[in-house]
Amino acid sequence: QVQLVESGGGLVQAGGSLRLSCIASGIVFSSYNMAWYRQAPGKQRELLATITRGGITLYSDSVKGRFTISRENGKNTVYLQMITLKPEDTAVYYCNAEYWSQKYWGQGTQVTVSS
Repeated sequence: QVQLVESGGGLVQAGGSLRLSCIASGIVFSSYNMAWYRQAPGKQRELLATITRGGITLYSDSVKGRFTISRENGKNTVYLQMITLKPEDTAVYYCNAEYWSQKYWGQGTQVTVSS
């Protein structure tokens, strides 16, 4: 019933930009804090950015200044705008929704940044 579906990933050259989207269903979206994570092969899943119900944002040092998280509650959608992408940004990017003890994940979308 609960579904988070990411989209917008793909292949991009270093220095390029992508915007990821995550559409949620089966939850009261406006009640949830949202976040973006990524996981590269052989590495732990990394928290990139969070946005609260009220729109307060936080970023990890690795993406601060390059990535922007935002949300449109009317569309049940959270976005991650990524600019000046680097090869080390290559990973599967995951959407996360959290409310109290409830935590949900999307299936992930692949981002590949070529040199």
